[in-house]
Amino acid sequence: MDERLATNRVNWNERTPVHAASDFYDVEGFKKGRITLTDIERREVGDVSGKTLLHLQCHFGLDTMSWSRLGAKATGVDISDTAIDLARSLNDEIGTDARFIRSNVYDLPDVLDEEFDIVFTSLGVLCWLPDLDKWASVVHRFLRPGGTFYIFDGHPVMGIFEESDTGDMLPTYSYFRQEFFFEGNHQTYTGGDSIASPVYEWHHSLGEIVTALSGSGLTIEYLHEFPMSFYHAFPSMTKQDDGTWRFPERNDSFPQIFSIKATK
Repeated sequence: MDERLATNRVNWNERTPVHAASDFYDVEGFKKGRITLTDIERREVGDVSGKTLLHLQCHFGLDTMSWSRLGAKATGVDISDTAIDLARSLNDEIGTDARFIRSNVYDLPDVLDEEFDIVFTSLGVLCWLPDLDKWASVVHRFLRPGGTFYIFDGHPVMGIFEESDTGDMLPTYSYFRQEFFFEGNHQTYTGGDSIASPVYEWHHSLGEIVTALSGSGLTIEYLHEFPMSFYHAFPSMTKQDDGTWRFPERNDSFPQIFSIKATK
Protein backbone atom coordinates (compact mmCIF):
# COMPACT_ATOMS: atom_id res chain seq x y z
CA MET A 1 0.00 0.00 0.00
CA ASP A 2 1.12 3.56 -0.73
CA GLU A 3 2.72 4.82 2.51
CA ARG A 4 0.51 7.93 2.37
CA LEU A 5 -2.60 5.75 2.35
CA ALA A 6 -1.14 3.65 5.17
CA THR A 7 -0.71 6.88 7.17
CA ASN A 8 -4.33 7.79 6.46
CA ARG A 9 -5.50 4.34 7.49
CA VAL A 10 -4.00 4.90 10.95
CA ASN A 11 -5.66 8.32 11.08
CA TRP A 12 -9.09 6.94 10.18
CA ASN A 13 -8.74 4.13 12.70
CA GLU A 14 -8.26 6.87 15.30
CA ARG A 15 -11.09 9.03 13.96
CA THR A 16 -13.74 6.31 13.90
CA PRO A 17 -14.58 6.13 17.63
CA VAL A 18 -14.59 9.94 17.82
CA HIS A 19 -17.02 10.12 14.92
CA ALA A 20 -19.20 7.30 16.24
CA ALA A 21 -19.63 9.13 19.56
CA SER A 22 -20.53 12.47 17.93
CA ASP A 23 -23.88 14.18 17.45
CA PHE A 24 -22.87 14.64 13.81
CA TYR A 25 -23.38 10.94 13.08
CA ASP A 26 -26.17 10.36 15.66
CA VAL A 27 -25.66 6.61 15.79
CA GLU A 28 -28.50 6.14 18.28
CA GLY A 29 -30.91 7.88 15.92
CA PHE A 30 -29.71 5.66 13.10
CA LYS A 31 -30.32 2.55 15.19
CA LYS A 32 -33.92 3.71 15.62
CA GLY A 33 -34.45 3.82 11.86
CA ARG A 34 -33.06 7.13 10.60
CA ILE A 35 -31.95 7.15 6.96
CA THR A 36 -28.64 9.02 6.78
CA LEU A 37 -28.70 9.78 3.05
CA THR A 38 -29.58 13.29 1.89
CA ASP A 39 -32.77 13.95 -0.07
CA ILE A 40 -30.61 14.86 -3.08
CA GLU A 41 -28.79 11.52 -3.01
CA ARG A 42 -31.99 9.53 -2.69
CA ARG A 43 -33.68 11.46 -5.49
CA GLU A 44 -30.77 11.36 -7.91
CA VAL A 45 -29.78 7.73 -7.34
CA GLY A 46 -33.42 6.69 -7.54
CA ASP A 47 -35.12 3.45 -6.54
CA VAL A 48 -32.55 0.87 -5.42
CA SER A 49 -34.98 -1.94 -4.60
CA GLY A 50 -33.47 -5.28 -5.58
CA LYS A 51 -30.31 -3.68 -7.00
CA THR A 52 -26.73 -4.47 -6.07
CA LEU A 53 -24.86 -1.42 -4.77
CA LEU A 54 -21.16 -0.96 -4.03
CA HIS A 55 -20.38 1.90 -1.63
CA LEU A 56 -16.77 3.05 -1.87
CA GLN A 57 -15.19 4.77 1.16
CA CYS A 58 -18.17 3.92 3.35
CA HIS A 59 -16.59 4.86 6.72
CA PHE A 60 -18.49 2.90 9.38
CA GLY A 61 -21.37 2.14 7.11
CA LEU A 62 -24.39 4.24 8.06
CA ASP A 63 -25.10 5.25 4.45
CA THR A 64 -24.44 1.70 3.26
CA MET A 65 -26.95 0.31 5.73
CA SER A 66 -29.38 3.09 4.80
CA TRP A 67 -29.26 1.88 1.19
CA SER A 68 -29.89 -1.61 2.55
CA ARG A 69 -32.93 -0.32 4.43
CA LEU A 70 -34.16 1.13 1.13
CA GLY A 71 -33.97 -2.26 -0.57
CA ALA A 72 -30.48 -2.48 -2.06
CA LYS A 73 -28.15 -5.44 -1.73
CA ALA A 74 -25.37 -3.21 -0.40
CA THR A 75 -21.64 -3.74 -0.01
CA GLY A 76 -19.53 -1.15 1.81
CA VAL A 77 -15.76 -0.77 1.45
CA ASP A 78 -13.40 1.29 3.60
CA ILE A 79 -9.69 1.56 4.33
CA SER A 80 -10.14 1.61 8.12
CA ASP A 81 -10.12 -1.64 10.12
CA THR A 82 -11.88 0.08 13.01
CA ALA A 83 -14.59 1.51 10.79
CA ILE A 84 -15.32 -1.82 9.12
CA ASP A 85 -15.42 -3.63 12.47
CA LEU A 86 -17.93 -1.08 13.75
CA ALA A 87 -19.99 -1.27 10.54
CA ARG A 88 -20.24 -5.05 10.83
CA SER A 89 -21.23 -4.78 14.49
CA LEU A 90 -23.96 -2.20 13.76
CA ASN A 91 -25.19 -4.24 10.80
CA ASP A 92 -25.63 -7.28 13.04
CA GLU A 93 -27.26 -5.21 15.78
CA ILE A 94 -29.93 -3.59 13.60
CA GLY A 95 -30.48 -6.62 11.36
CA THR A 96 -29.65 -5.22 7.94
CA ASP A 97 -27.99 -7.49 5.38
CA ALA A 98 -25.18 -5.21 4.20
CA ARG A 99 -21.72 -6.65 3.62
CA PHE A 100 -18.50 -4.85 4.57
CA ILE A 101 -14.98 -5.27 3.19
CA ARG A 102 -11.77 -3.72 4.54
CA SER A 103 -9.75 -2.41 1.58
CA ASN A 104 -8.50 0.81 0.12
CA VAL A 105 -10.14 1.73 -3.19
CA TYR A 106 -7.13 0.97 -5.34
CA ASP A 107 -6.61 -2.57 -4.01
CA LEU A 108 -10.28 -3.58 -4.13
CA PRO A 109 -9.96 -5.57 -7.42
CA ASP A 110 -7.53 -7.86 -5.56
CA VAL A 111 -10.16 -8.86 -2.99
CA LEU A 112 -13.51 -8.56 -4.79
CA ASP A 113 -14.53 -10.06 -8.13
CA GLU A 114 -18.08 -8.90 -8.86
CA GLU A 115 -20.02 -6.31 -10.86
CA PHE A 116 -22.75 -4.07 -9.44
CA ASP A 117 -25.82 -2.23 -10.68
CA ILE A 118 -24.72 0.91 -8.81
CA VAL A 119 -21.37 2.19 -7.56
CA PHE A 120 -21.89 5.00 -5.03
CA THR A 121 -19.59 7.34 -3.12
CA SER A 122 -20.44 10.44 -1.13
CA LEU A 123 -19.37 13.44 0.94
CA GLY A 124 -15.72 13.83 1.77
CA VAL A 125 -14.27 11.10 -0.44
CA LEU A 126 -12.09 12.45 -3.25
CA CYS A 127 -9.83 14.44 -0.93
CA TRP A 128 -8.44 11.11 0.34
CA LEU A 129 -7.41 9.82 -3.10
CA PRO A 130 -4.10 10.76 -4.76
CA ASP A 131 -4.82 9.24 -8.22
CA LEU A 132 -8.23 9.92 -9.80
CA ASP A 133 -7.47 8.08 -13.04
CA LYS A 134 -6.86 4.88 -11.08
CA TRP A 135 -9.94 5.56 -8.94
CA ALA A 136 -12.12 5.95 -12.02
CA SER A 137 -10.77 2.73 -13.51
CA VAL A 138 -11.80 0.91 -10.32
CA VAL A 139 -15.30 2.42 -10.56
CA HIS A 140 -15.53 1.22 -14.17
CA ARG A 141 -14.26 -2.24 -13.21
CA PHE A 142 -17.04 -2.80 -10.68
CA LEU A 143 -19.97 -1.58 -12.76
CA ARG A 144 -21.93 -4.05 -14.83
CA PRO A 145 -22.67 -2.96 -18.43
CA GLY A 146 -25.54 -0.47 -18.16
CA GLY A 147 -24.75 0.17 -14.51
CA THR A 148 -24.74 3.59 -12.84
CA PHE A 149 -22.03 5.46 -10.97
CA TYR A 150 -23.04 8.29 -8.64
CA ILE A 151 -20.89 10.69 -6.61
CA PHE A 152 -22.04 13.47 -4.27
CA ASP A 153 -19.17 15.44 -2.78
CA GLY A 154 -17.85 18.81 -1.71
CA HIS A 155 -17.26 21.16 -4.63
CA PRO A 156 -13.56 21.84 -5.34
CA VAL A 157 -14.21 25.60 -5.35
CA MET A 158 -14.73 25.38 -1.59
CA GLY A 159 -11.13 24.27 -1.15
CA ILE A 160 -9.60 27.56 -2.32
CA PHE A 161 -11.09 29.75 0.43
CA GLU A 162 -10.37 30.71 3.99
CA GLU A 163 -12.79 32.86 5.95
CA SER A 164 -11.42 36.00 7.60
CA ASP A 165 -12.37 37.21 11.08
CA THR A 166 -14.79 39.64 9.41
CA GLY A 167 -16.53 36.89 7.44
CA ASP A 168 -14.92 37.63 4.08
CA MET A 169 -14.15 34.61 1.90
CA LEU A 170 -10.54 34.98 0.81
CA PRO A 171 -9.10 32.95 -2.09
CA THR A 172 -6.05 31.43 -0.40
CA TYR A 173 -5.20 28.08 -2.00
CA SER A 174 -4.75 26.90 -5.56
CA TYR A 175 -7.82 25.47 -7.26
CA PHE A 176 -5.68 23.00 -9.14
CA ARG A 177 -4.34 19.65 -8.03
CA GLN A 178 -2.23 19.69 -4.90
CA GLU A 179 -1.22 17.49 -1.98
CA PHE A 180 -1.41 18.51 1.68
CA PHE A 181 0.25 16.95 4.71
CA PHE A 182 -1.13 17.79 8.15
CA GLU A 183 0.70 17.04 11.37
CA GLY A 184 -1.24 15.40 14.16
CA ASN A 185 -3.18 16.89 17.06
CA HIS A 186 -6.00 18.44 15.05
CA GLN A 187 -9.77 18.23 15.35
CA THR A 188 -11.84 16.30 12.87
CA TYR A 189 -14.98 17.69 11.24
CA THR A 190 -17.25 16.30 13.98
CA GLY A 191 -15.44 18.12 16.79
CA GLY A 192 -14.63 16.19 19.93
CA ASP A 193 -11.20 14.85 20.84
CA SER A 194 -8.17 15.88 18.79
CA ILE A 195 -6.75 13.31 16.39
CA ALA A 196 -3.11 12.66 17.25
CA SER A 197 -1.97 11.00 14.02
CA PRO A 198 -0.94 12.87 10.82
CA VAL A 199 -2.85 12.71 7.55
CA TYR A 200 -2.53 13.38 3.83
CA GLU A 201 -5.21 15.03 1.70
CA TRP A 202 -5.48 15.89 -1.99
CA HIS A 203 -7.36 18.63 -3.82
CA HIS A 204 -8.75 17.85 -7.29
CA SER A 205 -10.38 20.27 -9.72
CA LEU A 206 -13.78 19.56 -11.23
CA GLY A 207 -12.14 19.21 -14.63
CA GLU A 208 -9.81 16.52 -13.26
CA ILE A 209 -12.77 14.61 -11.79
CA VAL A 210 -14.87 14.69 -14.98
CA THR A 211 -11.89 13.86 -17.20
CA ALA A 212 -10.93 10.85 -15.05
CA LEU A 213 -14.46 9.42 -15.23
CA SER A 214 -14.89 9.96 -18.96
CA GLY A 215 -11.38 8.67 -19.60
CA SER A 216 -12.23 5.41 -17.85
CA GLY A 217 -14.94 4.74 -20.43
CA LEU A 218 -17.95 5.99 -18.48
CA THR A 219 -20.57 8.24 -20.07
CA ILE A 220 -21.37 11.35 -18.01
CA GLU A 221 -25.15 11.77 -17.75
CA TYR A 222 -25.04 15.00 -15.73
CA LEU A 223 -23.02 17.26 -13.48
CA HIS A 224 -25.07 19.18 -10.91
CA GLU A 225 -23.89 21.91 -8.52
CA PHE A 226 -25.58 23.03 -5.30
CA PRO A 227 -25.27 26.12 -3.03
CA MET A 228 -25.17 24.41 0.37
CA SER A 229 -22.89 22.35 2.59
CA PHE A 230 -23.74 19.29 4.65
CA TYR A 231 -21.33 20.14 7.45
CA HIS A 232 -20.10 23.29 9.20
CA ALA A 233 -17.44 24.05 6.58
CA PHE A 234 -16.81 27.71 7.51
CA PRO A 235 -17.32 29.61 10.81
CA SER A 236 -20.06 31.96 9.58
CA MET A 237 -22.24 29.18 8.19
CA THR A 238 -25.48 28.48 10.05
CA LYS A 239 -27.49 25.28 10.10
CA GLN A 240 -30.83 25.38 8.31
CA ASP A 241 -34.08 23.57 9.06
CA ASP A 242 -33.34 21.08 6.29
CA GLY A 243 -30.02 20.11 7.91
CA THR A 244 -27.81 21.94 5.41
CA TRP A 245 -25.32 24.69 6.26
CA ARG A 246 -25.33 28.05 4.47
CA PHE A 247 -23.62 31.42 4.58
CA PRO A 248 -25.71 34.26 6.05
CA GLU A 249 -24.99 36.47 3.03
CA ARG A 250 -24.33 35.79 -0.67
CA ASN A 251 -24.63 32.04 -0.11
CA ASP A 252 -25.59 31.38 -3.73
CA SER A 253 -22.51 33.13 -5.13
CA PHE A 254 -20.53 29.89 -5.58
CA PRO A 255 -21.18 26.12 -5.56
CA GLN A 256 -20.49 24.09 -2.46
CA ILE A 257 -21.58 20.56 -3.45
CA PHE A 258 -21.57 18.74 -6.78
CA SER A 259 -23.03 15.48 -8.03
CA ILE A 260 -22.18 13.41 -11.09
CA LYS A 261 -24.11 10.52 -12.56
CA ALA A 262 -22.39 8.35 -15.14
CA THR A 263 -23.13 5.05 -16.87
CA LYS A 264 -21.13 2.15 -18.23
